[in-house]
Amino acid sequence: MGTKFKGWRVHKHDGTVEAALETLGEHDLSAGTVTIQTEYSGLNYKDALALTGKGKIMHRFPLVAGIDVAGCVAVSEDPRFDRGDAVLVTGCGLGENTSGGFAEYVRVPAEHVIPIPKGLDARSAMQLGTAGFTVGLALHRLEHNGQRAGGGPIAVTGASGGVGALAVAILSQCGYHVVAFTSTAEAHDWLRGLGAAEILDTRTPHFGEHALESARYAGAVDTVGGDLLARLLPVIDWWGNVAVIGNAGGAEFTTTVYPFILRGISLLGVNSTATPRPLRDTIWKRLANELRPQKLDQIAAHEITLPEILDAAEAMIAGHRPRGRTLIRIR
Repeated sequence: MGTKFKGWRVHKHDGTVEAALETLGEHDLSAGTVTIQTEYSGLNYKDALALTGKGKIMHRFPLVAGIDVAGCVAVSEDPRFDRGDAVLVTGCGLGENTSGGFAEYVRVPAEHVIPIPKGLDARSAMQLGTAGFTVGLALHRLEHNGQRAGGGPIAVTGASGGVGALAVAILSQCGYHVVAFTSTAEAHDWLRGLGAAEILDTRTPHFGEHALESARYAGAVDTVGGDLLARLLPVIDWWGNVAVIGNAGGAEFTTTVYPFILRGISLLGVNSTATPRPLRDTIWKRLANELRPQKLDQIAAHEITLPEILDAAEAMIAGHRPRGRTLIRIR
């Protein structure tokens, strides 16, 4: 390729993690058979943890950050892809084991590359990104386990964040009565505009303290974890499902077996990183069609450029972030 390009590379020296916008070359690309010229990426909480060193996200150093990328094929050694093809990659170890999407070029194994389906382009694909893919995967798991619109309200925690906002929009679009939980008072009108039927303040007790409480929700998509997840389980109705997506409120929670053995509820884990390729294709095709939020531009209204990534990541870790998704224009 022979091209010099810019990228945010993370180093670790004597236990200290530092990120810098550097000039890189082909030798800095990871092993793979498809080289992508990046057009867009997105800033996820996991990316912010990696860039600031606040979380153990990267498994080797130095490494370019960014778990999402969309752009066009620059070089392909695989017959499935031609130069100029519009493609995306989310997860698959990007920005964790291999150099990621916060650079003008990225090289990956062909098996990780998804052709951008009709109905999306590089920009809208990254407005969704890992967050949208995770919501699509959560809905797939809920449906597979019997969850249906019309079966009762479904709770979404952390609703003003990127994943939560997409969950509100996608679930309501699919006919679910969505109850959005948020601690951000100024986001209420915005969430109603995305389709939330009800909005509750996360900071106000709603559930009680017993091992089982009166059933309130047919299911839930939880992006918070921790104590909120523990308090949510006792109010899920018979045979309901809770899809667990995040841990912004903590990785540990204390509960009892009663919601599971007396109401038959299911706790469904969602791992977007290691999703098998056929299912990954299916979810992205659905996201390009019936699951594509009608108000995607409102969910990902905040757009930054490559040099602004570190400042945005530090603000995200500090809790000062715009609601919804942050889109990154690379090219």
